[in-house]
Amino acid sequence: IIFLFYTNSFLIKQRKKEFGLFNILGMEKKHLSRIIMYETLYVAIISFIAGICGGILLNKLMFLLLLKILNFQVPMGFFVSVKGIIVTLILFSMIFLLTLLNTMRQIHLTKPIELLKGGQTGEKEPKTKWILVILGLLSLGGGYYIAVTTKDPLDALMYFFFAVILVIIGTYCLFTAVSIAFLKALRKNKNYYYKTKHFVSVSGMIYRMKQNAVGLANICILSTMVLVIISTTVSLYIGMEDVLRNRYPRNIMISSRDCSSEYRDETRKTIDEILEKHNLTAENLLDIDMGAIFARRDGSTFKMEQIDGDLTGFTGLYFVTVSDYNQNMNKDAALKGNEILIYSPEGDYEEEKLNILDRSFTVKENLETFIDGFDKPDIINNYYVIVKDRDIIEEITGSAAKTGGEWNNYIKNYIGFDLDGKDADAIAVYNDISSELRESDSIIESAAANKENFYSLYGGLFFLGIFLGILFMMATILIIYYKQISEGYEDRERFAIMQKVGMSQEEIKKTIHSQVLTVFFLPLVTAVIHIAFAFPVITKLLAVFNLTNK
Repeated sequence: IIFLFYTNSFLIKQRKKEFGLFNILGMEKKHLSRIIMYETLYVAIISFIAGICGGILLNKLMFLLLLKILNFQVPMGFFVSVKGIIVTLILFSMIFLLTLLNTMRQIHLTKPIELLKGGQTGEKEPKTKWILVILGLLSLGGGYYIAVTTKDPLDALMYFFFAVILVIIGTYCLFTAVSIAFLKALRKNKNYYYKTKHFVSVSGMIYRMKQNAVGLANICILSTMVLVIISTTVSLYIGMEDVLRNRYPRNIMISSRDCSSEYRDETRKTIDEILEKHNLTAENLLDIDMGAIFARRDGSTFKMEQIDGDLTGFTGLYFVTVSDYNQNMNKDAALKGNEILIYSPEGDYEEEKLNILDRSFTVKENLETFIDGFDKPDIINNYYVIVKDRDIIEEITGSAAKTGGEWNNYIKNYIGFDLDGKDADAIAVYNDISSELRESDSIIESAAANKENFYSLYGGLFFLGIFLGILFMMATILIIYYKQISEGYEDRERFAIMQKVGMSQEEIKKTIHSQVLTVFFLPLVTAVIHIAFAFPVITKLLAVFNLTNK
């Protein structure tokens, strides 16, 4: 809608002289309105026919591309959505109607002599609107602050769109008010301003920014959208293996709340028999008991609260015995009494103590590495705490259940392994294990079995990213194109006058070059600054999708 209004206003501006001439030759404004109405009707009919026919063909092409990205079988057949056509016709009919009314409004409010002069009417020098300057800086600062200071991925999910709205408001204010204030400040700097290329460029830009500000802000926002959408969706799609590894620490993962030695022995025996049946070998074995609680961190103290399913603001504490840690990491660590080892994927625990539920532990060592599969950042900030024995884990989880509810009352056993075979072999092993352990309370997961679901989700996002990226890029290119054309028409007469009063062709070329570079790069530089500030919050958002590879 914004783009169509932009192009329509450009076209009408070029035709104002034509309408003024008609007006002077005796046509009334109602006749001009009738001409514009018929023209809009013809353009709408041609657009509908060409657009719907092109849309039907492109729809099939995009659908085939989507199926290719999703690794799905391509079905034969051709389907045309009648509902889609009707919705499209209604939407664009409304847009054409709005552009028609806007054009008629411009014709009716403009005097014949102003129409005849067309785009030659001089612009008044824009005033510095300090309220917009302050609003723009506050909005932009607020959006940047949220992006940089948000640490929790769940918070990022909540605040990201609020930050986006603030940055958009700030961008529009930045180009409409801050840019004029900046150019006027340059004009006051005599050493900079009173040079041929700077003099013409700065004075021209001051008058131009009034009408170009919205166009530049649109280019900036669309460029930022293209960069964000394409970078995130491409990262998710090509980082699929990283995502799967983060979600499934091993090819086959079995978890259960039954942590007895009998359960472990029986499960291992079942796994060995199934692997022998398929002539496969288990690699990178994992066998660990882990107690989990969720609390709010305040320095070295972790406070327990009732959890109602929303973990926003909570921290995960995962307790492992030193014997399990040594077995899975091939270490020989030893602990006494209340000594602990602690690992943080974010590397942000620097306290000497850890206090929880009236117990105080002394941090013997901050670990730099941990068990593969549990060493990546999660959607909430996790800490892995290695304690002396299982009694400590049972005491902490038991006490936590009284204040934190069922979320804080479990110890789980994890058994996992990788396979040296293909995905089909892993799926066969997964199916057999699921069949054998269906009577138990075990949860069996397989990366290979769920790969198609991940490709469906992330492939769909990748497709949307490409589609919207191309759409926004086309809009950006066309806005830049119309901008350059309209500025060329406006400046032609002005530069002709400058040549008559003694400005050389070379000086005019330098001035135009300077203006074009400023107009072209200003939105792109601002878009890059937006991305730089958005990077921390975008990486947190991607962590929600299990992508931690920055």
